[in-house]
Amino acid sequence: MKLATAVGQALADEGIRAAFGVVGNGNFLAVAGLMAGGVRYVAARHEGGAIAMADAYYRATGDVAVCTTTYGPGLTNAATGLAEAVKHRCGVLLLSGDQPTGGPRPIDIDQGAFAAALGARTVRVTDPATARDTVACALELARGGPRPVVLSVPADMLGTDMPGTDMPGQTAGPGRAALQAVFPVLVADEVDAALDALASARRPLLLAGLGAYRSGAGRPIAALADRLGALLTTTVMADGLYRDSPWSLGICGGFASPRAARIMAEADVIVAFGASLNDFTLHGGMLLDPGATLVQVDLDAAPTVSRVDRFVRGDAAQVARALLDGVQARGRPASAWRCEVAADVQLAGWQHEQYDDASTVARIDPRSLSQALAGLLPAERTLVMDGGHFVGWPAMYWPAADPSALVFTGAAFQTIGLGFAGAVGAAIGRTDRTTVVALGDGGALMGLPELETLIRVSHSALVVIFNDAAYGAEVHMYRPLVTDISPATFGDTDFAAVARSFGATGATVRTVADLAGLRAWREAGCHGTYLLDCKITPEVVAKYLSDLSGHIRAGGVARR
Repeated sequence: MKLATAVGQALADEGIRAAFGVVGNGNFLAVAGLMAGGVRYVAARHEGGAIAMADAYYRATGDVAVCTTTYGPGLTNAATGLAEAVKHRCGVLLLSGDQPTGGPRPIDIDQGAFAAALGARTVRVTDPATARDTVACALELARGGPRPVVLSVPADMLGTDMPGTDMPGQTAGPGRAALQAVFPVLVADEVDAALDALASARRPLLLAGLGAYRSGAGRPIAALADRLGALLTTTVMADGLYRDSPWSLGICGGFASPRAARIMAEADVIVAFGASLNDFTLHGGMLLDPGATLVQVDLDAAPTVSRVDRFVRGDAAQVARALLDGVQARGRPASAWRCEVAADVQLAGWQHEQYDDASTVARIDPRSLSQALAGLLPAERTLVMDGGHFVGWPAMYWPAADPSALVFTGAAFQTIGLGFAGAVGAAIGRTDRTTVVALGDGGALMGLPELETLIRVSHSALVVIFNDAAYGAEVHMYRPLVTDISPATFGDTDFAAVARSFGATGATVRTVADLAGLRAWREAGCHGTYLLDCKITPEVVAKYLSDLSGHIRAGGVARR
């Protein structure tokens, strides 16, 4: 067996179940080893898609997947998706060839420096005799971080003959245990300061982010909220965590409905668990009362934003339980806030907000489209979103069943074009669900090759393209500043025809009546891939973007 094949086999032995990649000289033998070990390998059309697939697989399942590329340009093609995975703190293992041990060739780059510049760690095979241990170490780092790890094999070692059929070194069985997370010891003074803030709260609000979901903090935070009489909200990445709670205001930030945002603005103490508190969550600083006390609970060593008044370093679940114990020990009475706002909380969803329908005979209002689709989407679904102006509509009208059922690609790195690839990873990871992917036409064209991959590998997928023939975010942000927005506008694309050419079913949507085919597809069992090319009215601006546009133009937020 060749060393590269044995590396792929070792990853299979360690419990890897899915791999995504583009083969070349630097990884073909490794892919052979993965497949021989029983790993499902998905051939992507571009390395940038392959890394996004592995990233989405992790988000949808919590399990590490492998992305594999050849050396040099194969690896550099994955740069944007790798940066996104780093910033989203996803467990991804990128297996790649590397420059020979004797020094670089014209095709080579310093891959360790490249990965480090993006924030990923690199583990390099240096000795065939310890290669299995190296593979196990790299995988445990990816599982225990979580943070992407690049596992590289020098080109001159790829074809090294290994004695027998087993790789020497430590024998590892399937599903070797991941590294155990080591949480910082809670600082009593930090916990006490948070308890003091809660003791004075009349209108407490608890905010749960992705870190809270990943730590299993959902239940202890909910228990703390019940004890305090607090309301609940989540970041968009943790959407669905409190879907069944009558005291949830939904998503915090720009995606919050006006009614929910007004209630959040009344909070006098906010405790944020496992949330980075970026401009989207805090809505550019416009969400919270300036006089409210903001407590952040996070694993980082210091607050992530200057707005934080109190900081508790620790795991979200650990701190939530400590605060619950502290509140009970102090005998703090529950707030009456829930009773005061109960009627408004019941009407906090976007479906209760009125608007003037801007639909025409040729184009449909994205709000009307999204509300109509809300009643037609499969209940058991994973929603994958690309980046762009359109993201406001799904976030407003299509609630997630739980955080694993929402894969928001590109949000961490503020990029577009990863939606189709993300849908592939989600479809492979959650075969029990229909994959619903929402994209703008700009991002759809940028990542178009992976539409073919999605159609090829998914048993059930719905594609919804919000097509305004433009980079809508740029149009709406910069129209007030320039007279010519033509650099951000394009001719119309017939995505339905493209889908049919790839073997899917495609339909053009200009009115709600054009969704009849989708209804029939759902009633028939949601088999195969169905694409909706939705011609939306370009004049309608999502509230999150209209509110933030001045802040964005001032340099507070960048989309790409």
